[in-house]
Amino acid sequence: MKKRICMWALVIALLLPVLSLPAFADVGPKPSVVVDFKGLEGESYYVTLLSDTESTGPWSTDKTYHAGYASEEIWNKFRSYSDADGFHFIGYLEDCSDTDSFSWSYFPPGKFKILIYFPEYDRFVASADSYERYAFDSYYTADTNDLDILSVTDNAELDVRRTYDFTWELVSLLCRILVTIAVELGLALLFGLRAKKQIRLIVLTNIATQTVLNILLNIINYRYGLLAFIFNYVWMEIAVFIIEGLVYRKRLSRFDARPDRKIHHWLYALAANILSFAVGLLIVRWLPGIF
Repeated sequence: MKKRICMWALVIALLLPVLSLPAFADVGPKPSVVVDFKGLEGESYYVTLLSDTESTGPWSTDKTYHAGYASEEIWNKFRSYSDADGFHFIGYLEDCSDTDSFSWSYFPPGKFKILIYFPEYDRFVASADSYERYAFDSYYTADTNDLDILSVTDNAELDVRRTYDFTWELVSLLCRILVTIAVELGLALLFGLRAKKQIRLIVLTNIATQTVLNILLNIINYRYGLLAFIFNYVWMEIAVFIIEGLVYRKRLSRFDARPDRKIHHWLYALAANILSFAVGLLIVRWLPGIF
């Protein structure tokens, strides 16, 4: 009886960090578009994304000048620009002279053209092609090494490529799976689950459930972002708990000398998933790059 009370106390203790995490609401992350430029090092230039629609979020063709973006003279240059393909300047621009990187992190247009302005030459360069947000956080690299600024009259054939880091996503996916398995194995030892067959079953079960869980969460994060990731993380962890609980109740008992410990196995499944869930949310909060 005392052991069972201690086990439930452990579960409640593991649950407290989850309950204490801050809630996410509409202040959550929004889609973004990042464009890195190669070949414009040392140049003075401003960048915007021309939108195929006249508004998106707080941005629109009626947006008024804001001193934080550029000088009013530069702003008016963009405002007066007329795109041959009917794309619009909707109010956001950045000075990329020092960073060679443009980032639109709050309601960027879904379909856009890249527009660059060089104040030293008083000349615009617009991409001949249009591009789209292909992920929640869409990354592009524009290679302008072959660009002759003085000879471009309007649209230019920029070498623009998607540069989403799928290699890092795969590495972080494997890391999350390994961390989860390590956490749950450590907890298994505390629950007295030390037999080789028990450990093997826990490892194999976790490899199966965590691989499916993390692949699905990776897809959700790629397409819809962190807020959707966390929302789906909750109910998916509950589903994983039920699946693992059923497996442990049926299979772990076969390797246990006391058949009355089925409740103990359910308790382990609950505690293990609460702990891995809490660790996952802490990783999201303190190391968002792992996702």
